[in-house]
Amino acid sequence: MMKTEELKLTQEWDKTFPKSEKVSHSKVTFVNHFGITLVADMYVPKDASGKLPAIAVSGPFGACKEQASGLYAQTMAERGFITIAFDPSFTGESGGFPRAMHSPDIDVEDFQAAVDFLSVQDNVDPERIGIIGICGWGGMALQTACADTRIKATVTSTMYDMSRVAGNGYFDSADSKEARKAAREAVSKQRTEDYRNGSYVRAGGVVDPLPEDAPFFVKDYYDYYKTDRGYHVRSLNSNEGWTVQAGTSLANTRLFTYAGEIDSAVLMIHGEKAHSCYMSQDAFKLLNGDNKELLIIPDAVHTDLYDGGDKDYIPFDRMESFFNEYLK
Repeated sequence: MMKTEELKLTQEWDKTFPKSEKVSHSKVTFVNHFGITLVADMYVPKDASGKLPAIAVSGPFGACKEQASGLYAQTMAERGFITIAFDPSFTGESGGFPRAMHSPDIDVEDFQAAVDFLSVQDNVDPERIGIIGICGWGGMALQTACADTRIKATVTSTMYDMSRVAGNGYFDSADSKEARKAAREAVSKQRTEDYRNGSYVRAGGVVDPLPEDAPFFVKDYYDYYKTDRGYHVRSLNSNEGWTVQAGTSLANTRLFTYAGEIDSAVLMIHGEKAHSCYMSQDAFKLLNGDNKELLIIPDAVHTDLYDGGDKDYIPFDRMESFFNEYLK
């Protein structure tokens, strides 16, 4: 028998994007296989009738459902899909303790639990379910597509391979035995201190104040997470970040081992000028089949695909046609 954690859910609209009058919005909860209660925003087209295709959305990594994933979910609901944007375990309004932790195994399970939930809704066709993963959750979406054959179509947007970053550093700059040993030693020391103190030190979200000599990708994150454009009180990246030891499992894991065996459709979207574009380009090389596509958005940087940037960079029309083709 599944037991639901008692959670306090915000009822008023507190998203970083305007509320659409074309869809109905509600809060829903469901439990994953680790017993953690996940909280999601559900978006349903107001003119909906019969059983519709459905999409589960999450990301970016360290964000909350009131940010980019909610925008994607609401927009796709305007286009005829039943959608949910969920907070992963240990983050946002979802349950799980300690807070601000994660594991790649639980991350994938969270996506599968979202599919569980959608599959049994009266207004959802369980044979027409897709997922969207943004940033680090793009990598988790691709990993979930490796495991769950109920998923008929997957979109990744501005994807991060978090296992690669955790193990090799940004731009593979720490891809050496010595660098990884130093990182392990630091995290191992922190584990002892956390246990001794009975608390978990947080790593800090996006750096604030922003140094003048910060790399462009740090400035890009700051421009979204630390300004009115995308700040949210429940976003890890906007505030204290993950726990220092949260990346242990990722650093000891490699995603996409069986990516070449994904039979279902995959659309990978990335900005041409995003610092992270190499991750989608490399992951796409692992995929096989005519139902796979890599779509590069000219001039777009990483966070332009969080909220559209200043030129509506998110290709919602292409996403709609992709899902209509493969969730028919």
